[in-house]
Amino acid sequence: MQDLDASVQESARRGDPVALTRVMVTIPSVNPELEDGGQGEGAMAEQCKAWLEGWGYVPDRVEVAPGRWNVVARRAGGGGKGRTLLLNGHLDTVGVGGMTSPPFSGEVKEGRVWGRGACDMKGGLGLILATAAELARSSHPGELVVALTADEEHASVGMEDLVRAGIHADGAVVCEPTSLAVMPAHKGFLWLEAEFRGRAAHGSRPDLGVDAILHAARFLSALEPLGARLREAPPHPLLAHASFHAGTIRGGSAPSVYPHRCHLVLERRTLPGEDPSSVLREFTEVLDRLRASSPDVDATLQAGLFRPGTEVPAESHLVRTLLLALEGEGLQPRTEGMTAWVDAAYLNESGVPAVCFGPGSIAQAHGTEEWVPLAELETGARVLSRFARSFLAGEEGWGPP
Repeated sequence: MQDLDASVQESARRGDPVALTRVMVTIPSVNPELEDGGQGEGAMAEQCKAWLEGWGYVPDRVEVAPGRWNVVARRAGGGGKGRTLLLNGHLDTVGVGGMTSPPFSGEVKEGRVWGRGACDMKGGLGLILATAAELARSSHPGELVVALTADEEHASVGMEDLVRAGIHADGAVVCEPTSLAVMPAHKGFLWLEAEFRGRAAHGSRPDLGVDAILHAARFLSALEPLGARLREAPPHPLLAHASFHAGTIRGGSAPSVYPHRCHLVLERRTLPGEDPSSVLREFTEVLDRLRASSPDVDATLQAGLFRPGTEVPAESHLVRTLLLALEGEGLQPRTEGMTAWVDAAYLNESGVPAVCFGPGSIAQAHGTEEWVPLAELETGARVLSRFARSFLAGEEGWGPP
């Protein structure tokens, strides 16, 4: 951890969202699966646990994989039955290679906090922790659950463990960067792996060689009508259209040798409700037509990693109460779609309605420079605290969550 002024440390202990974010940025928590030497979530988990204990919580620090940590804390407000609200964020960041500004400075300049994770998503953690501190200062109905998870940037082992352990809440906010828009829907994805088999031969012997890379190129070209159909389909109200692209392609051994194999990985971004079998069928039909017209094409196609898109109805108590909290803090309420896949999917699939709301823009995430606006940290913390009290109390008369 880099040294910050003692006043910043003290402000963080009091629950100030800017100070909390600055201190967390100085704590390296690079996911070790993404960059050699990444230190993981251990130090971050310890610091967050200490803050929560200082505010009267009894947090659990849970090792979900060797050296990988979640922190889960609960507080019943003592003000009546109420609801249960889950606030979630991830402790890990992507790597720092190629960054053009100091990755762990936590510096404030130009009205922003700078450093790796400032946007994705230590600023969001700042909102969560500031809300936890504010709610601890007085009674409130219901129960607040703070769940800070490991490994979201790679395989989400932290969120998987949380769901597997049976986490329950009436609603959840995942504080990913949304520029303080409410995002109740997000896309998913399916990776499709295609293997093309040719025949190796000297480059001067076209009578013997079969070019596997050329066959992969024909397949990619044959996919153009599918892309057009996806773009022309009725759009999702928040997420627009599904899409796909070629992610990686590998093949060949030398310029003067016909390539005997070519491995292609496609990514298909999915809308809520789409399942992997129907998506695989779209691409299989294209490959079947190619093989029918070109019998020398020898290829197989299979589904790989799948993460579902999910959504929460815009008229739900969760969404509408969060919009009202934005309005109550003088902001224009906005509902938008999250184009990226996020851990909210695990919660929605487990029966816990979850939306995204947090400071910073997804455009800043993972960049060579990363920052989050001070104004969004300060305003976002007020919005989240206002929302939490209203949601826990079941206010506004919007009905069931």
